[in-house]
Amino acid sequence: MKRVLFFLGQLNDRDVEWMIHNGNKLELPVGYTLINKGESVDSLFIVLSGQLSVFSDSNNRDSIAKLEAGEIVGEMSFLESRPPSVSVVVTGPSVVYQISRDTISTRMAENPEFRSNFYYALALFLSNRLRKTTDQLGYGNPEEEDLIDTNVLDGVAQAGSRFGQILHRFSEV
Repeated sequence: MKRVLFFLGQLNDRDVEWMIHNGNKLELPVGYTLINKGESVDSLFIVLSGQLSVFSDSNNRDSIAKLEAGEIVGEMSFLESRPPSVSVVVTGPSVVYQISRDTISTRMAENPEFRSNFYYALALFLSNRLRKTTDQLGYGNPEEEDLIDTNVLDGVAQAGSRFGQILHRFSEV
């Protein structure tokens, strides 16, 4: 759950409200492939509930990561406009929030503050993911795993309520 807080903590309430109204909820069954390795991704996803697995092989045999509520999916393809190097498959009934690349790009073109905040939010999210991966590989400092930069802490505190807004909005739909 912590990772989405890094992301939402850098957006303002207006931007979160805009995202809520411009994205949609997807209910995904077990076995559904959300992202196919090598195929372009046209949306950004936030896992609201359930479980997904990340696979690097084309047979989806060996999971390299589990994704649960609060994870962001499709962010690397959003940044690089390159097809993903992994597949993401639903392993437990899941609900995800989806917003299209085109919708986000239009908002960025119209609102430079949103563009700046959005990219900074993605950078913090990816930095946190890289630190966790480095720690898991035995190269990081596990004692620092849960430390949060004090410059980011204020935004993270607000992000919990923002994620709650998203969950509440899409539980009604």
